[in-house]
Amino acid sequence: MALAGCLSILMAQSPGALTITRLQYGGGGDWYADASSLPNLIRFTTAGTGIQISPEERRAKIGDDRFWESSYFYLTGHGNIFFTAEEANLLRTQLLNGAFLHADDNYGMDAAFRREMKKVFPDKNWVELSPGHPIFSIVFALPEGLPKIHEHDNGRPQCLALFDDDRLLVLYTYESDLGDGWEDSQVHDVPAELRESALRMGANIIAYVLSQ
Repeated sequence: MALAGCLSILMAQSPGALTITRLQYGGGGDWYADASSLPNLIRFTTAGTGIQISPEERRAKIGDDRFWESSYFYLTGHGNIFFTAEEANLLRTQLLNGAFLHADDNYGMDAAFRREMKKVFPDKNWVELSPGHPIFSIVFALPEGLPKIHEHDNGRPQCLALFDDDRLLVLYTYESDLGDGWEDSQVHDVPAELRESALRMGANIIAYVLSQ
């Protein structure tokens, strides 16, 4: 979708219509990691695109009232992630009913996240989005695709997706660590150009999801 068309859809929202919800999970992983990341992304996206987003992130456990009030989820952390069978069913229901989940790979969460998402969608497989996908150009041009912000296992950054027909349900930004790039500059000493790329990618994700 062209930028003008995207923004015409997004600007029709009432102020603060979108709230980003950080998903709290069991298993011992630090679901609260990168504390300054979402506030910085929200400010950047609002200033750079005109998309109106509630300035404070919401936090929710799967199944609580705030979970059911949420349509845009964010998940990150280091280490283990665990969903009970009930939580997996509830998350599946919310996503199939129109919600979206962005999972951002922080070092150590990959194996657990992939395992738990198989509980949520046992019949779905990850699809890698190529640099030509509109998520990389809907607002900001990222011709090389997902930026590499922080080294984990020296792997190639991949933008992995789960779909319901043509609708993006889950986006997994793997081996990139966008959250490190969204954090305050002194936290990880990420170079300014990489921070800008990370923030632009985050804004593109929000814009693409809202345009579906």
